[in-house]
Amino acid sequence: MNEDSSEPSVRARLETLIRDLPPDSKLPSYRAIQQRYRLSPATVQRMLADLARQGLLVTKPGSGTFTAPRRPARHPADLSWQTLTLGARAGLGPDLERLVDPPPPDTISLASGFPDERLQPVGLLAAATARAVRRPHAWSRLPSPGLPELRGFLAAEAGGGQLTEQNVLIASGGQAALSAVFRHLCAQGDPLIVESPTYVGALAAARAAGLVLVPVPGDANGVLPDALADAFARTGSRLAYLQPRYANPHGSVLAPDRREPVLTAAARAGAFLIEDDWMRDFDLGAPSPPPLIAADDEGHVIYLRSVSKPIAAGLRVSGIAARGPVLARLRRGRISDDLFVAPMLQQIALDVLTAPGWPRHLAAARRRLRDRRDTLVAAITQLLPGCRLELIPGGGMHLWVRLPEGSSDADLTEAAAARGVSVNPGRASFPGEPPAAYLRLSYAGEEPPVLRQAVEILADVMARAAAP
Repeated sequence: MNEDSSEPSVRARLETLIRDLPPDSKLPSYRAIQQRYRLSPATVQRMLADLARQGLLVTKPGSGTFTAPRRPARHPADLSWQTLTLGARAGLGPDLERLVDPPPPDTISLASGFPDERLQPVGLLAAATARAVRRPHAWSRLPSPGLPELRGFLAAEAGGGQLTEQNVLIASGGQAALSAVFRHLCAQGDPLIVESPTYVGALAAARAAGLVLVPVPGDANGVLPDALADAFARTGSRLAYLQPRYANPHGSVLAPDRREPVLTAAARAGAFLIEDDWMRDFDLGAPSPPPLIAADDEGHVIYLRSVSKPIAAGLRVSGIAARGPVLARLRRGRISDDLFVAPMLQQIALDVLTAPGWPRHLAAARRRLRDRRDTLVAAITQLLPGCRLELIPGGGMHLWVRLPEGSSDADLTEAAAARGVSVNPGRASFPGEPPAAYLRLSYAGEEPPVLRQAVEILADVMARAAAP
């Protein structure tokens, strides 16, 4: 039987030959290798160069090519010394990794923090990228606040006439913007007021900045204004983190009659509100209220808006909007972080957001997300009767499911993963002790039939766990 003479097969046999030879053994000449394996001179040269880059070969001018010296076998290094050097750092757990890292192959993901790639505006992105690379100064420096046209677009979108491009800074995605606000406006040990539960990325960024979390309750209509005012008065905090639109994880929208009291609570405390408008683009029914910053006359709201969710996870571009001296502090802090965001990314974001086809794409993405949400709601209602949906959100990407009394969200998460379904345990979203067991289930990453299949698996997992 003839040997396989394809390039991958020959390369594998050549690599095996080299590994079997003793160190510092001379290889046959290029001509001999060409004849033996029936390869062109260019192919032999390329293969041997690749193997040299792997450290398997060494070329000695005037002498030929030799197998590389081998390092003696070594025992695995003892890296325990790093534990003492690093010290303790509370809060830097795996919760955020679960949202960001792609799921393992053949896993049904109900844990995704991003819409899947089938909801990306691929055509708009390709066209915008092609235009961006041809623009003058595509790889040059921009003014540190960012591309003026993009800043102007985000200002007009958020401010209702209150903001201009001078009020907006561009950052490298929503997480970078959050981290910048926490680090540059607070010192370690400062209190930060957060809703309970809230976005795990905000909790991770706050803990990394050394802040003390102060949880305040909310309900289906958003944060409770009296509880927020009490937290400001009791702790002296000068910063609160809120998600007025489809709050992650539970999906509440801050009710119109609570918006003025929330702004008043911040004004009386002389404090700032971080408004994380992460789900601006994902109304799945009636339009949600405009951003809080549009009604803020006194500069208390710091507004964050990322384009990574609606466009693509890899487009790490976001805007930070504010007014007054706080903007100067954030601008200088942002420069110390990473100087500026790549002009190419900013231009691509602007081109997609202003493309004639963007509203049409967004309408289609909303329809598909609405179908997914409704499928997941129906499957939970039918197949998980012991669970409870306290709110069916009018937008966003998640459902917040309360588990039966006595359930463990951690155990259920682990058992579901063993069956090929990834979910988020609710406890990660609480800044303190959770009052009950929850799961956060995302409908953004899978099509309707797969979502129902995932709930069927969860139902079986829960039934097995409850069996005597």
